Amino acid sequence: MDAFYSHGKFLITGEYLVLKGALSLAQPLRFGQRLDVKNTSAPILHWKSFDADGHVWADMIFSLPDLKILAYSKAINQLSNKKIAETLQQILIEAKLLNAGFLQNDSGFLVETHLSFSRDWGLGSSSTLINNIARWAEVDAFTLSNRTLGGSGYDIACANSDQALTYQLKNGLPIVKKVHFDPGFKESLFFVYLNKKQNSREGIEKFRAGKFDDGTLVAEITAITEQILKTDSLTDFENLLKDHEKIIAGILSSEPVQKKRFPDYFGQTKSLGAWGGDFILATGNEETPSYFEKKGYPTIFPYSDMVLK
Repeated sequence: MDAFYSHGKFLITGEYLVLKGALSLAQPLRFGQRLDVKNTSAPILHWKSFDADGHVWADMIFSLPDLKILAYSKAINQLSNKKIAETLQQILIEAKLLNAGFLQNDSGFLVETHLSFSRDWGLGSSSTLINNIARWAEVDAFTLSNRTLGGSGYDIACANSDQALTYQLKNGLPIVKKVHFDPGFKESLFFVYLNKKQNSREGIEKFRAGKFDDGTLVAEITAITEQILKTDSLTDFENLLKDHEKIIAGILSSEPVQKKRFPDYFGQTKSLGAWGGDFILATGNEETPSYFEKKGYPTIFPYSDMVLK
């Protein structure tokens, strides 16, 4: 059996403007997705996806080698599961186009994927899948992602990294550098789930529709990323997060999450990834969990419980 594992991700700085070349800080997570491949005698590809609770949420069968959809599970929602099967089919076809030898043998395959985080959390169920498939197919993960998922590719960089990294697009090519990001105030940092999975593609479309000075704002976000990597002061860190939120709010014509949802919070919050859902980063103290729980957001993680060292 072949097994592949990819890490989930958080984009600490640079959301949206990472697409324009801003230097961004990204953090791979303890949570991720595993892909197991077993050879079978039947000339089919049987694909089963398991959630973090061990329940099957997708069950699909493809013919080989043409990857026609023969069957897909219909227990949850027939339309959505058909779309899931078609999306997976597209990814596998693109992988074959990149490596003609992929899935070419006299036998079949049973493939199982296993998430270690909730599918609702937006931690990279798609990017970890694409990265695992790329490793299985022995193709470049960034290329496969560009042909299917799209986006900046920072999530693919996180999927393959064991520590924090900076990510920047230059002339369309990813520049990935591992960095030491282990702030002395990390015990004052928390990740809070906003009870809603945000569609990053919708957020990107809104961003691209906006009118703003690319060069100036990219330089400002790059400077914030560089300062965050250097600071040992929680107060300075909070001010940098606040400045970052102000910049992105201006681009999106949206209120920062703190002003919109937590105006009475005693720490500083920052959206992570597409605005409007998924997780936020919050500075705070031992009172932070109870504050957010009372607001209706019970899923809270101390910083060190989620990130890779």
